[in-house]
Amino acid sequence: MFRSARRSRGTRPAALAAVATAALLLSPFAATSLAAQASGDSSAWDAETMAPDPVDGRSTVYAPNGMVATSQPLASEAAVRILRQGGNAFDAAVAASAVLSLVEPHMTNVGGDLFALAWSEREGRLVGLDASGRAGALMTPENILADGFDDVPYRGAGSVTVPGAVAGWEALVGEYGNLSLADVLAPAIELAEGGFPVSPIIAGQWGNLVGVLEDDPGAAATYLLDGQAPEAGDWFRNPDLAGTLRMIADGGADAFYRGEFGARLADGIRDLGGYITPEDMAAMDVEWVEPLSVDYRGWTIWQLPPAGQGIAALQMFELLEPYDLAAMGHNSPQYLHHLIEAKKVAFADLAHVADRDWLEVEPEQLLDEDYLDRRRALIDPFRASEQPEPGAFATATETVYLSIGDSEGNMISFIHSIFEYFGSGVVVPGTGFVLQNRGAGFDIDQGPNQVAPGKRPFHTLIPGFVTRDGEPYMAFGVMGGSMQPQGHVQLVLNMLEFGMDPQEAVDAARFRHRGGMRVSIENLTPELRLALASMGHDPGGNTAYGGAQVVIRLPGGGWAGASDARKDGLAIGH
Repeated sequence: MFRSARRSRGTRPAALAAVATAALLLSPFAATSLAAQASGDSSAWDAETMAPDPVDGRSTVYAPNGMVATSQPLASEAAVRILRQGGNAFDAAVAASAVLSLVEPHMTNVGGDLFALAWSEREGRLVGLDASGRAGALMTPENILADGFDDVPYRGAGSVTVPGAVAGWEALVGEYGNLSLADVLAPAIELAEGGFPVSPIIAGQWGNLVGVLEDDPGAAATYLLDGQAPEAGDWFRNPDLAGTLRMIADGGADAFYRGEFGARLADGIRDLGGYITPEDMAAMDVEWVEPLSVDYRGWTIWQLPPAGQGIAALQMFELLEPYDLAAMGHNSPQYLHHLIEAKKVAFADLAHVADRDWLEVEPEQLLDEDYLDRRRALIDPFRASEQPEPGAFATATETVYLSIGDSEGNMISFIHSIFEYFGSGVVVPGTGFVLQNRGAGFDIDQGPNQVAPGKRPFHTLIPGFVTRDGEPYMAFGVMGGSMQPQGHVQLVLNMLEFGMDPQEAVDAARFRHRGGMRVSIENLTPELRLALASMGHDPGGNTAYGGAQVVIRLPGGGWAGASDARKDGLAIGH
Protein backbone atom coordinates (compact mmCIF):
# COMPACT_ATOMS: atom_id res chain seq x y z
CA MET A 1 0.00 0.00 0.00
CA PHE A 2 1.04 3.61 -0.23
CA ARG A 3 3.25 5.31 2.33
CA SER A 4 3.95 8.95 2.93
CA ALA A 5 6.77 10.08 0.64
CA ARG A 6 8.07 12.40 3.35
CA ARG A 7 8.28 9.55 5.86
CA SER A 8 9.86 7.13 3.40
CA ARG A 9 12.68 9.27 2.01
CA GLY A 10 15.10 8.08 4.65
CA THR A 11 14.23 4.39 4.24
CA ARG A 12 15.91 3.76 0.87
CA PRO A 13 19.68 3.71 1.60
CA ALA A 14 20.57 2.40 -1.85
CA ALA A 15 18.80 5.31 -3.45
CA LEU A 16 20.07 8.20 -1.31
CA ALA A 17 22.54 9.53 -3.85
CA ALA A 18 19.85 9.45 -6.52
CA VAL A 19 17.40 11.15 -4.15
CA ALA A 20 19.79 14.08 -3.91
CA THR A 21 19.53 14.40 -7.69
CA ALA A 22 15.75 14.24 -7.46
CA ALA A 23 15.91 17.24 -5.15
CA LEU A 24 16.58 19.39 -8.19
CA LEU A 25 12.81 19.58 -8.56
CA LEU A 26 12.35 20.60 -4.93
CA SER A 27 13.05 23.89 -3.20
CA PRO A 28 16.68 24.91 -2.57
CA PHE A 29 16.04 24.36 1.16
CA ALA A 30 14.86 20.80 0.58
CA ALA A 31 17.71 20.10 -1.82
CA THR A 32 20.24 21.08 0.86
CA SER A 33 18.60 18.77 3.39
CA LEU A 34 18.49 15.77 1.06
CA ALA A 35 22.04 16.27 -0.14
CA ALA A 36 23.18 16.31 3.48
CA GLN A 37 21.40 13.01 4.11
CA ALA A 38 22.89 11.46 1.00
CA SER A 39 26.45 12.50 1.88
CA GLY A 40 26.17 11.82 5.59
CA ASP A 41 27.44 15.35 6.26
CA SER A 42 25.87 16.09 9.65
CA SER A 43 27.52 19.51 9.69
CA ALA A 44 25.09 20.62 7.00
CA TRP A 45 22.20 20.13 9.42
CA ASP A 46 20.91 22.78 11.77
CA ALA A 47 17.77 23.30 13.80
CA GLU A 48 15.91 24.72 10.81
CA THR A 49 16.78 21.95 8.37
CA MET A 50 15.87 19.29 10.94
CA ALA A 51 12.31 20.67 11.15
CA PRO A 52 9.60 18.65 9.41
CA ASP A 53 8.80 19.54 5.82
CA PRO A 54 5.99 22.08 5.71
CA VAL A 55 2.65 20.76 4.50
CA ASP A 56 1.74 22.46 1.26
CA GLY A 57 -1.31 22.11 -0.94
CA ARG A 58 -4.13 19.66 -0.30
CA SER A 59 -4.21 16.58 1.87
CA THR A 60 -5.44 13.13 0.87
CA VAL A 61 -9.12 12.79 1.80
CA TYR A 62 -10.24 9.77 3.84
CA ALA A 63 -13.82 8.63 4.46
CA PRO A 64 -15.62 5.49 5.69
CA ASN A 65 -18.50 5.00 3.24
CA GLY A 66 -17.65 6.37 -0.16
CA MET A 67 -15.31 8.67 -2.07
CA VAL A 68 -15.70 10.99 -5.04
CA ALA A 69 -12.98 12.83 -6.96
CA THR A 70 -13.92 15.09 -9.87
CA SER A 71 -12.54 18.19 -11.54
CA GLN A 72 -15.24 20.58 -10.23
CA PRO A 73 -16.74 20.84 -6.71
CA LEU A 74 -20.37 21.01 -7.84
CA ALA A 75 -19.93 17.73 -9.69
CA SER A 76 -18.35 16.14 -6.62
CA GLU A 77 -21.22 17.41 -4.46
CA ALA A 78 -23.80 16.00 -6.89
CA ALA A 79 -22.12 12.59 -6.80
CA VAL A 80 -22.07 12.51 -3.00
CA ARG A 81 -25.73 13.56 -2.98
CA ILE A 82 -26.58 10.55 -5.15
CA LEU A 83 -24.56 8.21 -2.91
CA ARG A 84 -26.47 9.47 0.14
CA GLN A 85 -29.76 8.90 -1.68
CA GLY A 86 -28.95 5.20 -2.07
CA GLY A 87 -27.23 5.38 -5.42
CA ASN A 88 -23.99 3.55 -6.04
CA ALA A 89 -20.71 4.52 -7.72
CA PHE A 90 -22.17 4.07 -11.20
CA ASP A 91 -25.19 6.28 -10.50
CA ALA A 92 -22.92 8.89 -8.93
CA ALA A 93 -20.55 8.87 -11.90
CA VAL A 94 -23.38 9.67 -14.31
CA ALA A 95 -24.66 12.42 -12.01
CA ALA A 96 -21.19 13.99 -11.86
CA SER A 97 -20.71 13.62 -15.62
CA ALA A 98 -23.98 15.43 -16.32
CA VAL A 99 -23.06 18.27 -13.95
CA LEU A 100 -19.61 18.57 -15.54
CA SER A 101 -21.35 18.95 -18.91
CA LEU A 102 -22.84 22.12 -17.49
CA VAL A 103 -20.10 23.57 -15.28
CA GLU A 104 -17.05 22.59 -17.37
CA PRO A 105 -18.56 22.77 -20.86
CA HIS A 106 -15.33 23.39 -22.75
CA MET A 107 -13.99 20.06 -21.49
CA THR A 108 -16.98 17.75 -21.69
CA ASN A 109 -20.58 17.77 -22.73
CA VAL A 110 -23.66 15.83 -23.71
CA GLY A 111 -22.26 15.97 -27.25
CA GLY A 112 -19.16 13.90 -26.36
CA ASP A 113 -18.08 10.30 -25.80
CA LEU A 114 -17.29 8.42 -22.60
CA PHE A 115 -15.35 5.37 -21.45
CA ALA A 116 -15.25 3.59 -18.11
CA LEU A 117 -13.53 0.83 -16.18
CA ALA A 118 -15.98 -0.34 -13.55
CA TRP A 119 -15.40 -2.73 -10.66
CA SER A 120 -18.68 -4.51 -9.96
CA GLU A 121 -18.56 -5.86 -6.41
CA ARG A 122 -21.65 -7.93 -7.16
CA GLU A 123 -19.86 -9.71 -10.01
CA GLY A 124 -16.38 -9.54 -8.49
CA ARG A 125 -14.80 -8.34 -11.71
CA LEU A 126 -13.68 -5.34 -13.73
CA VAL A 127 -15.73 -4.48 -16.80
CA GLY A 128 -15.07 -2.00 -19.58
CA LEU A 129 -17.54 0.34 -21.25
CA ASP A 130 -16.93 1.90 -24.67
CA ALA A 131 -19.56 4.57 -25.29
CA SER A 132 -17.93 6.19 -28.30
CA GLY A 133 -19.80 7.19 -31.42
CA ARG A 134 -19.01 6.46 -35.03
CA ALA A 135 -18.51 8.44 -38.21
CA GLY A 136 -21.66 9.38 -40.07
CA ALA A 137 -22.76 7.71 -43.28
CA LEU A 138 -21.67 10.76 -45.27
CA MET A 139 -18.21 11.01 -43.68
CA THR A 140 -16.15 9.66 -46.55
CA PRO A 141 -12.77 10.82 -47.89
CA GLU A 142 -14.48 11.73 -51.15
CA ASN A 143 -17.08 13.98 -49.48
CA ILE A 144 -14.50 15.63 -47.26
CA LEU A 145 -12.22 16.41 -50.20
CA ALA A 146 -15.17 17.58 -52.29
CA ASP A 147 -16.04 20.06 -49.53
CA GLY A 148 -12.63 21.66 -49.94
CA PHE A 149 -10.75 20.09 -47.03
CA ASP A 150 -7.31 18.51 -47.36
CA ASP A 151 -7.90 16.37 -44.28
CA VAL A 152 -10.71 15.59 -41.86
CA PRO A 153 -11.74 18.99 -40.45
CA TYR A 154 -10.42 19.78 -36.98
CA ARG A 155 -13.29 22.12 -36.07
CA GLY A 156 -16.78 22.77 -37.35
CA ALA A 157 -19.66 20.45 -38.13
CA GLY A 158 -17.49 18.39 -40.49
CA SER A 159 -15.53 17.10 -37.49
CA VAL A 160 -18.61 15.83 -35.59
CA THR A 161 -19.13 12.13 -34.96
CA VAL A 162 -22.18 10.62 -33.27
CA PRO A 163 -22.05 11.54 -29.55
CA GLY A 164 -21.99 8.42 -27.38
CA ALA A 165 -22.19 9.83 -23.85
CA VAL A 166 -25.96 9.63 -23.39
CA ALA A 167 -25.99 5.98 -24.43
CA GLY A 168 -23.15 5.40 -21.97
CA TRP A 169 -25.06 7.09 -19.14
CA GLU A 170 -28.08 4.88 -19.71
CA ALA A 171 -25.98 1.72 -20.02
CA LEU A 172 -24.14 2.30 -16.73
CA VAL A 173 -27.26 3.16 -14.74
CA GLY A 174 -29.37 0.46 -16.37
CA GLU A 175 -26.85 -2.35 -16.03
CA TYR A 176 -25.22 -1.56 -12.68
CA GLY A 177 -26.97 1.35 -10.99
CA ASN A 178 -29.42 1.44 -8.08
CA LEU A 179 -31.41 4.50 -9.18
CA SER A 180 -33.21 5.65 -12.31
CA LEU A 181 -31.67 7.84 -14.98
CA ALA A 182 -34.11 10.58 -13.97
CA ASP A 183 -32.83 10.41 -10.38
CA VAL A 184 -29.19 10.79 -11.32
CA LEU A 185 -29.78 13.61 -13.84
CA ALA A 186 -31.79 15.68 -11.34
CA PRO A 187 -28.80 17.60 -9.87
CA ALA A 188 -27.62 18.72 -13.31
CA ILE A 189 -31.11 19.75 -14.37
CA GLU A 190 -31.53 21.86 -11.22
CA LEU A 191 -28.19 23.59 -11.74
CA ALA A 192 -28.78 24.21 -15.45
CA GLU A 193 -32.13 25.83 -14.70
CA GLY A 194 -31.15 27.81 -11.62
CA GLY A 195 -27.55 28.61 -12.53
CA PHE A 196 -24.26 28.62 -10.67
CA PRO A 197 -21.16 30.84 -10.23
CA VAL A 198 -18.36 29.86 -12.61
CA SER A 199 -15.16 28.61 -10.92
CA PRO A 200 -11.81 30.34 -11.57
CA ILE A 201 -9.66 27.91 -13.56
CA ILE A 202 -12.60 27.05 -15.80
CA ALA A 203 -13.38 30.75 -16.27
CA GLY A 204 -9.81 31.44 -17.35
CA GLN A 205 -9.86 28.68 -19.95
CA TRP A 206 -13.35 29.67 -21.14
CA GLY A 207 -12.15 33.24 -21.66
CA ASN A 208 -9.44 32.08 -24.05
CA LEU A 209 -12.03 30.52 -26.37
CA VAL A 210 -14.32 33.42 -27.21
CA GLY A 211 -13.05 33.40 -30.79
CA VAL A 212 -14.05 29.74 -31.23
CA LEU A 213 -17.53 30.37 -29.84
CA GLU A 214 -18.08 33.52 -31.91
CA ASP A 215 -17.70 31.49 -35.11
CA ASP A 216 -20.95 29.60 -34.49
CA PRO A 217 -24.23 31.42 -33.66
CA GLY A 218 -25.55 28.50 -31.59
CA ALA A 219 -22.34 28.30 -29.56
CA ALA A 220 -22.23 32.06 -29.00
CA ALA A 221 -25.84 32.14 -27.84
CA THR A 222 -25.26 29.23 -25.45
CA TYR A 223 -21.86 30.04 -23.93
CA LEU A 224 -21.28 33.81 -24.15
CA LEU A 225 -22.83 36.48 -21.94
CA ASP A 226 -23.26 39.72 -23.91
CA GLY A 227 -20.56 38.49 -26.25
CA GLN A 228 -18.09 37.67 -23.48
CA ALA A 229 -17.11 34.52 -21.61
CA PRO A 230 -18.16 34.47 -17.96
CA GLU A 231 -15.52 35.43 -15.43
CA ALA A 232 -14.88 33.74 -12.10
CA GLY A 233 -17.94 34.18 -9.92
CA ASP A 234 -20.25 35.20 -12.78
CA TRP A 235 -23.64 33.52 -12.73
CA PHE A 236 -24.27 31.14 -15.62
CA ARG A 237 -27.44 29.32 -16.63
CA ASN A 238 -28.16 26.97 -19.52
CA PRO A 239 -31.94 26.46 -19.81
CA ASP A 240 -31.59 24.76 -23.20
CA LEU A 241 -29.35 22.10 -21.64
CA ALA A 242 -31.84 21.72 -18.80
CA GLY A 243 -34.50 20.97 -21.41
CA THR A 244 -32.31 18.40 -23.17
CA LEU A 245 -31.44 16.67 -19.88
CA ARG A 246 -35.10 16.60 -18.83
CA MET A 247 -36.00 14.99 -22.16
CA ILE A 248 -33.33 12.32 -21.54
CA ALA A 249 -34.54 11.83 -17.96
CA ASP A 250 -38.09 11.27 -19.19
CA GLY A 251 -37.42 9.24 -22.34
CA GLY A 252 -33.96 7.76 -21.91
CA ALA A 253 -31.39 7.40 -24.66
CA ASP A 254 -34.12 6.56 -27.18
CA ALA A 255 -35.47 10.09 -26.87
CA PHE A 256 -32.03 11.49 -27.61
CA TYR A 257 -31.03 9.23 -30.50
CA ARG A 258 -34.14 7.82 -32.09
CA GLY A 259 -36.93 10.30 -31.65
CA GLU A 260 -37.67 13.72 -33.06
CA PHE A 261 -34.71 15.16 -31.19
CA GLY A 262 -32.22 12.77 -32.81
CA ALA A 263 -33.46 13.65 -36.27
CA ARG A 264 -33.37 17.38 -35.47
CA LEU A 265 -29.83 17.09 -34.18
CA ALA A 266 -28.64 15.18 -37.26
CA ASP A 267 -30.38 17.60 -39.62
CA GLY A 268 -28.88 20.54 -37.76
CA ILE A 269 -25.39 19.08 -38.05
CA ARG A 270 -25.87 18.50 -41.77
CA ASP A 271 -27.20 22.02 -42.28
CA LEU A 272 -23.97 23.30 -40.74
CA GLY A 273 -21.81 21.17 -43.07
CA GLY A 274 -21.58 17.87 -41.19
CA TYR A 275 -21.91 14.25 -42.25
CA ILE A 276 -24.40 12.67 -39.82
CA THR A 277 -27.84 11.36 -40.75
CA PRO A 278 -30.84 10.51 -38.51
CA GLU A 279 -30.09 6.84 -39.22
CA ASP A 280 -26.57 7.29 -37.82
CA MET A 281 -28.04 8.70 -34.62
CA ALA A 282 -30.56 5.87 -34.33
CA ALA A 283 -27.82 3.24 -34.76
CA MET A 284 -25.83 4.41 -31.70
CA ASP A 285 -25.10 1.66 -29.18
CA VAL A 286 -22.45 1.03 -26.55
CA GLU A 287 -20.11 -1.93 -26.21
CA TRP A 288 -19.08 -3.73 -23.03
CA VAL A 289 -15.48 -4.74 -23.62
CA GLU A 290 -12.80 -6.85 -21.95
CA PRO A 291 -10.12 -4.63 -20.42
CA LEU A 292 -6.42 -5.15 -21.16
CA SER A 293 -3.85 -5.54 -18.40
CA VAL A 294 -0.17 -6.00 -17.59
CA ASP A 295 1.51 -6.99 -14.34
CA TYR A 296 3.93 -4.54 -12.77
CA ARG A 297 5.83 -5.86 -9.73
CA GLY A 298 2.85 -7.58 -8.17
CA TRP A 299 0.25 -5.04 -9.24
CA THR A 300 -2.07 -5.38 -12.24
CA ILE A 301 -2.55 -2.24 -14.34
CA TRP A 302 -5.71 -2.06 -16.46
CA GLN A 303 -6.69 -0.09 -19.56
CA LEU A 304 -9.38 -0.34 -22.22
CA PRO A 305 -8.68 -1.89 -25.64
CA PRO A 306 -8.49 0.21 -28.84
CA ALA A 307 -9.60 2.52 -30.33
CA GLY A 308 -8.15 4.29 -27.28
CA GLN A 309 -4.47 4.89 -26.53
CA GLY A 310 -4.45 2.98 -23.23
CA ILE A 311 -2.19 0.34 -24.72
CA ALA A 312 0.62 2.93 -24.79
CA ALA A 313 0.46 3.21 -20.99
CA LEU A 314 0.60 -0.58 -20.65
CA GLN A 315 3.60 -0.76 -22.97
CA MET A 316 5.37 1.91 -20.93
CA PHE A 317 4.93 -0.08 -17.71
CA GLU A 318 6.30 -3.20 -19.39
CA LEU A 319 9.22 -1.35 -20.96
CA LEU A 320 10.16 0.23 -17.61
CA GLU A 321 9.73 -2.76 -15.28
CA PRO A 322 13.31 -4.13 -15.55
CA TYR A 323 14.87 -0.81 -14.50
CA ASP A 324 15.55 0.13 -10.86
CA LEU A 325 13.56 3.34 -11.07
CA ALA A 326 13.52 3.94 -7.33
CA ALA A 327 17.32 3.91 -7.21
CA MET A 328 17.43 6.56 -9.93
CA GLY A 329 15.46 8.95 -7.70
CA HIS A 330 12.13 10.60 -8.31
CA ASN A 331 12.25 13.04 -11.25
CA SER A 332 16.03 12.80 -11.43
CA PRO A 333 17.53 13.33 -14.89
CA GLN A 334 18.11 9.59 -15.32
CA TYR A 335 14.57 8.72 -14.19
CA LEU A 336 12.96 11.28 -16.47
CA HIS A 337 15.15 10.18 -19.38
CA HIS A 338 14.02 6.56 -19.09
CA LEU A 339 10.34 7.49 -18.89
CA ILE A 340 10.59 9.88 -21.83
CA GLU A 341 12.34 7.29 -23.99
CA ALA A 342 9.81 4.60 -23.03
CA LYS A 343 7.04 7.01 -23.97
CA LYS A 344 8.57 7.55 -27.42
CA VAL A 345 8.72 3.80 -28.08
CA ALA A 346 5.16 3.20 -26.88
CA PHE A 347 3.69 6.13 -28.80
CA ALA A 348 5.29 4.94 -32.01
CA ASP A 349 2.99 1.91 -31.85
CA LEU A 350 -0.11 4.10 -31.66
CA ALA A 351 0.11 4.09 -35.46
CA HIS A 352 -1.39 0.61 -35.18
CA VAL A 353 -4.35 1.72 -33.02
CA ALA A 354 -7.76 2.17 -34.62
CA ASP A 355 -11.33 0.95 -34.36
CA ARG A 356 -11.24 -2.63 -33.01
CA ASP A 357 -13.05 -3.84 -36.13
CA TRP A 358 -10.34 -2.41 -38.38
CA LEU A 359 -7.16 -3.39 -36.56
CA GLU A 360 -4.26 -4.78 -38.56
CA VAL A 361 -2.17 -5.45 -35.42
CA GLU A 362 -3.90 -6.97 -32.39
CA PRO A 363 -3.34 -5.60 -28.86
CA GLU A 364 -1.90 -8.93 -27.75
CA GLN A 365 0.86 -8.54 -30.32
CA LEU A 366 1.76 -5.10 -29.01
CA LEU A 367 1.94 -6.45 -25.43
CA ASP A 368 3.86 -9.61 -26.30
CA GLU A 369 6.87 -10.04 -23.98
CA ASP A 370 9.34 -10.92 -26.74
CA TYR A 371 8.16 -8.01 -28.85
CA LEU A 372 8.57 -5.57 -25.97
CA ASP A 373 12.03 -6.94 -25.20
CA ARG A 374 13.02 -6.00 -28.73
CA ARG A 375 11.38 -2.60 -28.41
CA ARG A 376 13.17 -1.96 -25.09
CA ALA A 377 16.46 -2.26 -26.93
CA LEU A 378 15.60 1.05 -28.62
CA ILE A 379 16.02 2.83 -25.26
CA ASP A 380 19.56 4.17 -24.88
CA PRO A 381 20.08 4.66 -21.12
CA PHE A 382 22.30 7.69 -21.71
CA ARG A 383 21.12 9.36 -24.91
CA ALA A 384 17.82 10.74 -26.18
CA SER A 385 16.53 9.35 -29.46
CA GLU A 386 14.36 10.72 -32.20
CA GLN A 387 10.84 9.29 -32.35
CA PRO A 388 11.13 5.63 -33.36
CA GLU A 389 9.28 4.23 -36.34
CA PRO A 390 6.47 3.95 -37.27
CA GLY A 391 5.72 7.38 -35.83
CA ALA A 392 3.19 8.69 -33.30
CA PHE A 393 0.01 10.64 -33.21
CA ALA A 394 0.31 14.11 -31.67
CA THR A 395 -3.01 15.04 -30.11
CA ALA A 396 -4.31 17.80 -27.85
CA THR A 397 -7.65 16.94 -26.28
CA GLU A 398 -9.74 18.40 -23.49
CA THR A 399 -11.47 16.04 -21.13
CA VAL A 400 -12.93 15.46 -17.69
CA TYR A 401 -12.04 12.47 -15.56
CA LEU A 402 -13.62 11.27 -12.32
CA SER A 403 -13.32 8.32 -9.96
CA ILE A 404 -15.77 7.08 -7.34
CA GLY A 405 -16.02 4.30 -4.75
CA ASP A 406 -19.15 3.41 -2.76
CA SER A 407 -20.20 1.63 0.43
CA GLU A 408 -21.00 -1.56 -1.52
CA GLY A 409 -17.38 -1.82 -2.71
CA ASN A 410 -18.04 -0.74 -6.31
CA MET A 411 -15.49 1.51 -8.01
CA ILE A 412 -15.49 3.36 -11.29
CA SER A 413 -12.82 5.03 -13.39
CA PHE A 414 -14.74 7.29 -15.77
CA ILE A 415 -13.68 9.67 -18.54
CA HIS A 416 -15.89 11.88 -20.72
CA SER A 417 -14.74 14.32 -23.37
CA ILE A 418 -15.54 16.42 -26.41
CA PHE A 419 -11.91 16.25 -27.66
CA GLU A 420 -10.66 19.84 -28.19
CA TYR A 421 -11.70 22.80 -26.02
CA PHE A 422 -15.41 23.25 -26.85
CA GLY A 423 -15.09 20.36 -29.32
CA SER A 424 -16.27 21.20 -32.80
CA GLY A 425 -17.34 24.66 -31.64
CA VAL A 426 -20.81 23.87 -33.01
CA VAL A 427 -24.12 23.96 -31.11
CA VAL A 428 -27.34 23.05 -32.88
CA PRO A 429 -29.57 25.93 -31.71
CA GLY A 430 -31.84 25.13 -28.81
CA THR A 431 -30.01 21.99 -27.66
CA GLY A 432 -27.74 23.65 -25.07
CA PHE A 433 -24.61 21.57 -25.72
CA VAL A 434 -21.58 21.67 -27.98
CA LEU A 435 -20.76 18.70 -30.18
CA GLN A 436 -17.44 16.88 -30.11
CA ASN A 437 -14.84 17.03 -32.88
CA ARG A 438 -13.76 13.40 -32.56
CA GLY A 439 -13.71 13.05 -36.34
CA ALA A 440 -10.40 14.88 -36.21
CA GLY A 441 -8.94 11.64 -34.86
CA PHE A 442 -9.30 10.08 -38.33
CA ASP A 443 -6.80 10.18 -41.19
CA ILE A 444 -7.82 11.04 -44.73
CA ASP A 445 -5.14 8.74 -46.17
CA GLN A 446 -5.22 4.97 -46.40
CA GLY A 447 -4.42 3.05 -43.22
CA PRO A 448 -6.11 1.42 -40.23
CA ASN A 449 -7.42 4.80 -39.04
CA GLN A 450 -8.67 6.11 -42.40
CA VAL A 451 -12.04 7.83 -42.10
CA ALA A 452 -15.00 5.68 -43.15
CA PRO A 453 -18.75 5.63 -42.42
CA GLY A 454 -19.68 3.75 -39.27
CA LYS A 455 -16.11 3.66 -38.00
CA ARG A 456 -14.82 4.80 -34.58
CA PRO A 457 -11.95 7.30 -34.71
CA PHE A 458 -8.68 6.96 -32.82
CA HIS A 459 -9.42 7.98 -29.23
CA THR A 460 -7.23 9.55 -26.59
CA LEU A 461 -9.61 8.81 -23.68
CA ILE A 462 -8.25 6.26 -21.20
CA PRO A 463 -9.56 5.50 -17.71
CA GLY A 464 -7.06 3.60 -15.54
CA PHE A 465 -7.45 0.98 -12.83
CA VAL A 466 -5.15 -1.02 -10.54
CA THR A 467 -5.86 -4.34 -8.83
CA ARG A 468 -3.76 -6.62 -6.64
CA ASP A 469 -4.34 -10.35 -6.22
CA GLY A 470 -7.64 -9.96 -8.02
CA GLU A 471 -8.94 -7.29 -5.64
CA PRO A 472 -9.66 -3.65 -6.58
CA TYR A 473 -7.17 -1.06 -5.37
CA MET A 474 -7.26 2.19 -7.34
CA ALA A 475 -9.39 3.99 -9.92
CA PHE A 476 -7.32 6.76 -11.49
CA GLY A 477 -6.90 8.95 -14.51
CA VAL A 478 -4.98 11.92 -15.88
CA MET A 479 -6.73 14.16 -18.41
CA GLY A 480 -5.17 15.83 -21.41
CA GLY A 481 -4.75 14.17 -24.81
CA SER A 482 -1.29 12.72 -25.34
CA MET A 483 -0.55 13.55 -21.68
CA GLN A 484 -2.83 10.73 -20.59
CA PRO A 485 -0.63 7.61 -21.01
CA GLN A 486 2.53 9.37 -19.82
CA GLY A 487 0.55 10.91 -16.95
CA HIS A 488 -0.88 7.53 -15.96
CA VAL A 489 2.60 6.05 -15.72
CA GLN A 490 4.03 8.94 -13.71
CA LEU A 491 1.12 8.96 -11.26
CA VAL A 492 1.21 5.22 -10.61
CA LEU A 493 5.00 5.10 -10.29
CA ASN A 494 4.84 7.97 -7.79
CA MET A 495 2.88 5.64 -5.53
CA LEU A 496 4.27 2.18 -6.30
CA GLU A 497 7.94 3.11 -6.63
CA PHE A 498 8.26 6.15 -4.39
CA GLY A 499 5.66 5.52 -1.70
CA MET A 500 3.75 8.76 -2.16
CA ASP A 501 0.27 9.01 -0.76
CA PRO A 502 -2.49 9.74 -3.31
CA GLN A 503 -2.47 13.54 -3.04
CA GLU A 504 1.33 13.73 -3.13
CA ALA A 505 1.32 11.50 -6.20
CA VAL A 506 -1.24 13.72 -7.91
CA ASP A 507 0.54 16.96 -7.04
CA ALA A 508 4.10 15.87 -7.90
CA ALA A 509 5.76 17.67 -10.81
CA ARG A 510 5.20 16.02 -14.20
CA PHE A 511 6.84 15.99 -17.58
CA ARG A 512 5.10 15.95 -20.93
CA HIS A 513 7.02 14.75 -23.95
CA ARG A 514 5.89 16.86 -26.88
CA GLY A 515 7.58 15.14 -29.81
CA GLY A 516 11.11 14.52 -31.05
CA MET A 517 13.57 15.85 -28.47
CA ARG A 518 11.13 18.40 -27.02
CA VAL A 519 9.92 17.84 -23.47
CA SER A 520 8.19 20.17 -21.02
CA ILE A 521 8.83 19.73 -17.31
CA GLU A 522 7.07 21.35 -14.38
CA ASN A 523 9.32 23.21 -11.94
CA LEU A 524 12.21 22.96 -14.39
CA THR A 525 15.44 24.13 -12.77
CA PRO A 526 18.63 25.22 -14.57
CA GLU A 527 20.43 22.17 -13.19
CA LEU A 528 17.81 19.73 -14.47
CA ARG A 529 17.65 21.50 -17.83
CA LEU A 530 21.42 21.17 -18.21
CA ALA A 531 21.44 17.50 -17.21
CA LEU A 532 18.69 16.56 -19.68
CA ALA A 533 20.18 18.68 -22.46
CA SER A 534 23.48 16.81 -22.01
CA MET A 535 21.58 13.61 -22.91
CA GLY A 536 20.15 15.22 -26.05
CA HIS A 537 16.74 16.32 -24.78
CA ASP A 538 15.34 19.77 -25.49
CA PRO A 539 13.67 20.70 -22.18
CA GLY A 540 11.61 23.86 -21.91
CA GLY A 541 8.40 25.48 -22.99
CA ASN A 542 5.36 25.37 -20.79
CA THR A 543 2.35 23.24 -21.57
CA ALA A 544 -0.69 21.64 -19.94
CA TYR A 545 0.19 18.71 -17.68
CA GLY A 546 -3.32 17.33 -17.33
CA GLY A 547 -5.47 16.97 -14.25
CA ALA A 548 -5.66 13.80 -12.16
CA GLN A 549 -8.24 12.20 -9.87
CA VAL A 550 -7.63 9.16 -7.67
CA VAL A 551 -9.83 6.96 -5.47
CA ILE A 552 -8.30 4.10 -3.45
CA ARG A 553 -10.04 1.30 -1.59
CA LEU A 554 -8.30 0.94 1.78
CA PRO A 555 -7.44 -2.57 2.98
CA GLY A 556 -8.92 -2.04 6.44
CA GLY A 557 -12.12 -0.51 5.11
CA GLY A 558 -12.97 2.95 3.85
CA TRP A 559 -11.62 5.09 1.07
CA ALA A 560 -8.90 7.57 0.16
CA GLY A 561 -9.20 10.19 -2.55
CA ALA A 562 -7.20 12.94 -4.23
CA SER A 563 -8.01 15.69 -6.72
CA ASP A 564 -5.51 17.65 -8.78
CA ALA A 565 -4.80 21.24 -7.74
CA ARG A 566 -4.19 21.99 -11.44
CA LYS A 567 -7.98 21.93 -11.77
CA ASP A 568 -10.91 23.39 -9.82
CA GLY A 569 -11.69 19.90 -8.56
CA LEU A 570 -12.52 18.34 -5.22
CA ALA A 571 -12.17 14.95 -3.55
CA ILE A 572 -14.87 14.45 -0.95
CA GLY A 573 -16.12 11.45 1.00
CA HIS A 574 -19.02 10.54 3.20
